Amino acid sequence: MKALEKNKTWETMDFPREKTIVGCKWVFTIKYGSNGSLERYKARLVTKGFTQTYDINYLETFTPVAKSNIVRVLLSLASNLNWPLQQLDVKKYDIILIRNDLLEKNQLKQSLSSEFEIKDLGSLRYFLGIEVAQSKKGIVVSQRKYVLDLLKETGMSGCRLVDIPINPNQKLGDYKEGNLVDTSRYQGLVGKLIYLSHTRPDIAFSMSMVSQFMHLPNEKHLEAVYQISRYLKSTPGKGLLHFQKTTHQNVWGKVYYKFNY
Repeated sequence: MKALEKNKTWETMDFPREKTIVGCKWVFTIKYGSNGSLERYKARLVTKGFTQTYDINYLETFTPVAKSNIVRVLLSLASNLNWPLQQLDVKKYDIILIRNDLLEKNQLKQSLSSEFEIKDLGSLRYFLGIEVAQSKKGIVVSQRKYVLDLLKETGMSGCRLVDIPINPNQKLGDYKEGNLVDTSRYQGLVGKLIYLSHTRPDIAFSMSMVSQFMHLPNEKHLEAVYQISRYLKSTPGKGLLHFQKTTHQNVWGKVYYKFNY
């Protein structure tokens, strides 16, 4: 609460007549490091946006998010231009700082520290479930910890291993009949697997197949999702996406992929 008050997150005002209050709730989470160790406890006060009325206070409560494509472009730029990646913790939020000018970087950190509580986390190594390793040859990103945590969460840490994410001859659309499964569970599992598309293009086709049955999944569709999980169990550290530094100033760089077939 002190941090929220210090950052002037809200303004105190009289309650307007004929208006309904948008409620809020505390969300408590635990942040872990890339090695699984406890990093810190986090608490966030969030509003219940589903109670809002269209076009009322939308700008004030909107929270911008970074798209995965933008993150890829920034990593490619950092690799090609040999810019160091640094991570800052700005009290409740993480910031990735990319710049090769040390003076400008320090000025920016001083400016932020005058308004917010800043903690310098050093070189970027882990953010949003993505592990990052940078060298002069390029940048490597992976989601090994995310895969292992997902397998543990779904009770598949001890599942049998498979060599491919999906049977290429299997046509899931043919299974229109069969015992239905829990839609919420299916959607949740598929959604978590989709997040792996940041670093695992080898499961992109498989995910596009199982995503077609989010509205009414049956046992055959769920088994296909389990097949993807078994494949990930056999290759948790594979699917690394390398942003290879080029010999010329091509901001997109070279992207190549290691398959494990």
